Amino acid sequence: MDEALDILRRNFYALDADVLRPARNWTARFAVGGSAGITLGDLEFGLDVRVVAGELGAYHVNLPLTGGLSWHQGRDEPRRALAGQTAAVFEPVGDTVVDQWDSDCRILAVKITRAELETQLERMLDRPVRGPVGLTPLLDISRGPGASWARLARMIATDVNNPDGLTEHPVIGARMRETLVTGLLLATDHRYRGPLDRQTPALAAPGAIRRVVDAMRTQPGRPFTVADLAEIAGVGSRALQQSFARYVGIPPMTYLKQLRLALVHDSLRAADPAATTVAQVAYRYGFTHPGRFAAAYRERYDTSPSETLRG
Repeated sequence: MDEALDILRRNFYALDADVLRPARNWTARFAVGGSAGITLGDLEFGLDVRVVAGELGAYHVNLPLTGGLSWHQGRDEPRRALAGQTAAVFEPVGDTVVDQWDSDCRILAVKITRAELETQLERMLDRPVRGPVGLTPLLDISRGPGASWARLARMIATDVNNPDGLTEHPVIGARMRETLVTGLLLATDHRYRGPLDRQTPALAAPGAIRRVVDAMRTQPGRPFTVADLAEIAGVGSRALQQSFARYVGIPPMTYLKQLRLALVHDSLRAADPAATTVAQVAYRYGFTHPGRFAAAYRERYDTSPSETLRG
């Protein structure tokens, strides 16, 4: 138990646990990974335990993959989350207690720092946010947006624990984390959900869009996310998307992809095939998945990148 608590304390919170029903032979299994802003854990205690965590200081979701768990936060009534049905959603404030983590319950734990979630919400709303945002304590994962978010979280968690995964890649990883946080804000109810659904952001000025385009052209291989580009424009993410649609005619990430493809095309035509590979050029301009890059290139130029290099 001391080993198990040490792992959880180092990666999540300063918590304590009591065994509710001792067992002679048991095994706890924890696979944890992530970034500074988001921690994901595939956790299995193997015993019926009660966990006391105090105030978390972060947003957190416990998504049961098998079995179930009961919990309460602050003065709220105890609730229960079950695999395939509901997930437990915790706020940064309020004493947190998992009243019973069943022995057969394996959970996907998603910890999101306050700065990560609240900053993303500010970008989506184009205005400051005063947290905590009041996420509803139960998330329906049996259907609709909740089910989609649960599938996304499982996919990212699997990749986090894959040494060859893309979550740590500077381009793909940042987008995956941004999508995870955005998806949670759109899948759950909270104090800002109404304004978020009604939000019609003011368009960015043409000069701001030019700044974004210049940044893309100056650093085409940089791992830009929509949030990065919105910050350059000085607007929120939704305002950037709508402004690009109006002034450029396509979304900003589509523009960036087309720009990168054109640069790869020009570089391959000018390169020496004896000294250059397609992979080197593609990676230089931000393409990290060879198969998807080759398909996009053929769709754009009606030929393969290798044929362009040899030609």
